[in-house]
Amino acid sequence: MDIDAGLRRRIVVSLLAAATFVVGLVVIGVTFSGSPLPESGAFALLGLLTGFVLLMALVGLYLIRAEDVDA
Repeated sequence: MDIDAGLRRRIVVSLLAAATFVVGLVVIGVTFSGSPLPESGAFALLGLLTGFVLLMALVGLYLIRAEDVDA
């Protein structure tokens, strides 16, 4: 299977966005370590989830526009 430049770009950008989310989870876990998650940690987690959804929407828009330029 041959991977063209457009598919490679989509894979790399999506993996970077997902890796950013995982790093954010680790940072929140280390920062707010405790048996029950403190309230500030819960807000940080909620912010991370919201940011990830927005980031993936922006990544999708970028990839659609980049595909239009390549075509």
